[in-house]
Amino acid sequence: MRVSKPIDPKRSELMARVRQKGTAAEIAVAAVLRASNHAYRLNVRSLPGSPDFANRARRWAVFVHGCFWHRHPGCRRTTTPKTNTEFWCEKFDANRKRDAAAVQALEDAGFRVVVIWECETENHAELTARLQRSLN
Repeated sequence: MRVSKPIDPKRSELMARVRQKGTAAEIAVAAVLRASNHAYRLNVRSLPGSPDFANRARRWAVFVHGCFWHRHPGCRRTTTPKTNTEFWCEKFDANRKRDAAAVQALEDAGFRVVVIWECETENHAELTARLQRSLN
């Protein structure tokens, strides 16, 4: 797979400022997990895909995906930039493949895996109910 660098320096600078850890969505999920008394570790690099939250003893992992970067199906935030479209399509495709491989590897290792989308963190009650159903 060939992934070229973005051409526009302004776009490159803008994208470089996008946070990878400590996003508002991750903070919302962490608050729900703490309130539900779920013990977890952050960004567990020893597990496939480095889940955002994981508990090895209870064998669960939670990924918090940004709708834009990870291509949430049907979400209004899943847009494709109009410039350098080929680059972005290749990048998004690689992201989706990497995500699927990480989830599969964790499930093969006996973990329950939950993927929370950025837009799903806006409704606290639904987020709480979903995490409790998935992790209890």
